[in-house]
Amino acid sequence: MTENGASFETGIFNESIETWKKEGKKTIGTICCHVPEEIIHAAGMLPIRIRATGCTDDSNAEVWMSSFSCSFARSCLQLFLDGTYGFLDGIVGSDGCLMAQRLFDNLNNQFRDLYQRLVVVPRMHTARAIPFYREELEKFRTDMEKISGVAITEEKLLHSIEVYNETRRLIRELYDLRKGAAPLVSGEESLKITLAAMSMPKEQFNKALSGFLREAAKREPPKGGGVRLMLVGSTLDDPEYVRIVEEKGGFIVTDVQCYGSRYLWEPTVLGDGDALDSLARSYLARPVCPRMCNMHSELYDFIMGMAKDFSVDGVLYVKMKNCDLWGGESVHIDDKLKAAKMPLLTVEREEIMTNVGQLAVRAEAFIEMIEGGVS
Repeated sequence: MTENGASFETGIFNESIETWKKEGKKTIGTICCHVPEEIIHAAGMLPIRIRATGCTDDSNAEVWMSSFSCSFARSCLQLFLDGTYGFLDGIVGSDGCLMAQRLFDNLNNQFRDLYQRLVVVPRMHTARAIPFYREELEKFRTDMEKISGVAITEEKLLHSIEVYNETRRLIRELYDLRKGAAPLVSGEESLKITLAAMSMPKEQFNKALSGFLREAAKREPPKGGGVRLMLVGSTLDDPEYVRIVEEKGGFIVTDVQCYGSRYLWEPTVLGDGDALDSLARSYLARPVCPRMCNMHSELYDFIMGMAKDFSVDGVLYVKMKNCDLWGGESVHIDDKLKAAKMPLLTVEREEIMTNVGQLAVRAEAFIEMIEGGVS
């Protein structure tokens, strides 16, 4: 993907990764946003976010994960079985959701020669949880040092935090271009760019995004209005899904989901402790995932804050079929959004898109409803 002279590598295995591997450097796949990539980066290795983009047939994976499991996790397993992720030197997951853990268990069984580690993340943000999580990150750092042969010093960690905080700042600027009455960047375009952030060296990505932002700010605003929508819910790593909605007259101006704002949003705040302590505190404090059992109110406040900041007209709540986290959370979010008189369309999806026509019809009807002033 090239935009205004800026090159974003969106493929799962792309030119940036190929160059990285030819230089003899290692890549580590991550399964959850609660795995601090800064630690991998500080070891001189390239973190790659695992996704299922482009999977068209998950029949082989169904041998190991039934059709009643999350199709995103199943499609990720399919790509591993197909050899798409054969360039990885290791995989790091966390106990984020039940299906992500099932994916990790299957990878552990199928690819025993591949380094794999599960980072245990507390499900509550409390004073007692922070030292536990910091201890987990200390073990994680030790493992990354063994794999890379590089000592992860405090200075290297602080440098990596600085690089990642720059990525966060630039992604916030990308989203800001969608705040105006006429968004200068589409939701489809924004998702492609955040996918690139997960598939490239961060220094290279930051340079590309800086150039893109300068050029995009000069764009002529699109003519005519459009319904402003926010995307909320389960993992969505397919820009085609967003394109279909926007094609029907809606702008996806912001989101609350793992492959969008959740990936890198709030900066890591350096506190009185060391870098690992700062990472533990910052990663646990982010209120944008229903896996955190004592932060449901903060999650709702985050959603409503995003809706206000981006002048949202309606919410598109997308839940993956059989999603244990967002499927359960939808009941509470539905009630709260309806009480706030926020127009809401809840749709269920599978990773391999087979209901394109239905999505287009429902999205068009929802947009027309909002335009007609019906709540």
